[in-house]
Amino acid sequence: MKRKADEELSTPPSKKKASDVDDIRKRFSVDLSDQQTLDSFTLEYANSKPYKHAVIKDLIAQSLLRKVRSEIQDSISFTPKETDIYRIHQSGDLANLDGLDDASLQRLPSLLSLRDALYSEAFRTYVSQITKSGPLSGKKTDMAVNVYTPGCHLLCHDDVIGSRRVSYILYLTDPENPWKKEWGGALRFYPTQTHTAEGINERPVKVPLPDWSVSIPPSFNQLSFFAVQPGESFHDVEEVYAHEKRSDGEDGKTVRMAISGWYHIPQEGEPGYEPGAEEKLAEQSSLQQLQGKGDEYDLPRISFRAYEITAGHDHQPDATNEKQDGLEETQGLTEQDLDFLVKYLNPVYLTPDTLDSVSDAFTEQCSLLLSDVLHKKFADQLREFLTSEEERSLPTSASEIKDTTVWNVARPPYKHRYLYQQPSAVLHDESSSQTPLYELLNSLLPSVPFRKWLQLATHQNILSHNVLARRFRRGQDYTLATSYDEKNPRLELCFNITPTPGWGSEDEPSEGNDKADGQVPGGEAPPVGGYLAYMVGDENPKDPETGSDHDVRVPTDLSTGGRASGSIKTSDAKHTKADPAVYQATGDEEDDGVLFSTLASWNQMALVLRDKGTMRFVKYVSKQAKGDRWDLLGEFEIEEVQEEEDDDGEATTERADDPSPTIDTRGGFHGYSEDSEDSD
Repeated sequence: MKRKADEELSTPPSKKKASDVDDIRKRFSVDLSDQQTLDSFTLEYANSKPYKHAVIKDLIAQSLLRKVRSEIQDSISFTPKETDIYRIHQSGDLANLDGLDDASLQRLPSLLSLRDALYSEAFRTYVSQITKSGPLSGKKTDMAVNVYTPGCHLLCHDDVIGSRRVSYILYLTDPENPWKKEWGGALRFYPTQTHTAEGINERPVKVPLPDWSVSIPPSFNQLSFFAVQPGESFHDVEEVYAHEKRSDGEDGKTVRMAISGWYHIPQEGEPGYEPGAEEKLAEQSSLQQLQGKGDEYDLPRISFRAYEITAGHDHQPDATNEKQDGLEETQGLTEQDLDFLVKYLNPVYLTPDTLDSVSDAFTEQCSLLLSDVLHKKFADQLREFLTSEEERSLPTSASEIKDTTVWNVARPPYKHRYLYQQPSAVLHDESSSQTPLYELLNSLLPSVPFRKWLQLATHQNILSHNVLARRFRRGQDYTLATSYDEKNPRLELCFNITPTPGWGSEDEPSEGNDKADGQVPGGEAPPVGGYLAYMVGDENPKDPETGSDHDVRVPTDLSTGGRASGSIKTSDAKHTKADPAVYQATGDEEDDGVLFSTLASWNQMALVLRDKGTMRFVKYVSKQAKGDRWDLLGEFEIEEVQEEEDDDGEATTERADDPSPTIDTRGGFHGYSEDSEDSD
């Protein structure tokens, strides 16, 4: 069956039958020939903020769109998909419907009719006149059905891929149960801030602010559309929230169904086609623009600090000098170091036997998960403080948060958004310096005694540190996958200090599974996200035709259970308190690219030796979570291990001269590698 758009291309406009044009126009509720209506939409589009967009209500003939919705529900299968940037249920590409067999096409006549109407010359011209975008392609159609059930979301991005010119969403929500704003699922637009670049030939840089400024809730038969603009058309889709049963007793499943797609620039053979135009668009891509000079406007700014060692005072001055019973001086740690560390750390982790077990496990796997790391007394104080903080309301805007609290908001949102504190930040009140969180951030993690302990635990020579306290708010915060591109591996630490339960741990199994059996999914208890994941980077270029701005796909089990390469638990009943360290291999046999992951949890420390190309992200925290995700992130630059051959011709490892205590390396490991046996 030949595409209708192709028929239009092969038929001169003067020879097209008037009946065909009339038939297309009858599929719309909006009169495409009414100039007054067109002028109204054009004016709305031209005056819109934060960038040009428009909304057309009741676009399609009601009878046609209701039939389309029924055909989708009855005949189209949905595949659950999750990456760092979204969680949705998606159909196949509707542009390829003509490739179906006749029996399948007979079940989708209304959907075919809708697609041909949306990409007809009449409607493409209508959209072009409103947006002033120039000619739009009728040959390259690009659309799919997306279903958002509770917990589904799409995070901030700008849609700039390939030849896209206009982005659109046509909503197919339940016409008998009008969508309510409190159910979420809104299309939200982000304003940008322009930074003047230095240099004569440098262009100004636009960076999106962390707060959206326009929110458009879904509505049946509503079309929302905007021009795709590099570095400007930033938007997201708000998480869909569950709601209670309806007043008529029917199950209140929240299903945000929509057809989304793009109009592209003219392709070869079409009017308006310009050779090389697609390549020019690629050069203007915001991804290229912002990955370079735009990084300097990122918050928080990475700042590695060298350790300051003064004779006799290589730890914080507020450390206790009281002798701790049962602690022997560990090699490399002085009695003074131990007195300082035991205020914060579980004494078990300061014993030689435990440190040997920890270092052996880390040397083997290059990643580790330690449980019950904090001293019980300090952990109780910290948990009480964090719990009280969650009970206090926070300002909603990033500017208010910065001005009235000890927190700042990470940005830009196409990379990350969360609350953070850095060491030695200006305090808004004196009591802040006495909080347990402040002590961890400013006293423990940057200290020389902790550096010594970390070197013994990992057999790495640590040169400098960059530490953050982070809070990921429910329904707002995340980090998208970023690659580590330095040649030398980096040691990374994540101190999980989330005080609330319900993050999908093994003792709290998730309810229900995603469905992909031809029916629209809905009604399951959604995963709440908030997990930390390290994954193998994709060496192959992203395919623009996939329609995804990010392609870091994650297995569904990451939402319900962490996947640490090894773990050490102080509470293991099979071992005595004097020797609690037990290595447990928990790697998945399937090669799904996951190197290490851990759920939001309480009093756990994740250690990872991060190699070049390894991706890291924290999954978006759902509004359905019982609390916020809290952690402390430590990044440590380490001395490069150099391999040399000994007299027998075997490889050995040596380091340059080091002013810190000598630490042997075992195994000469270099972190994660896709080709390594330890990469799972």
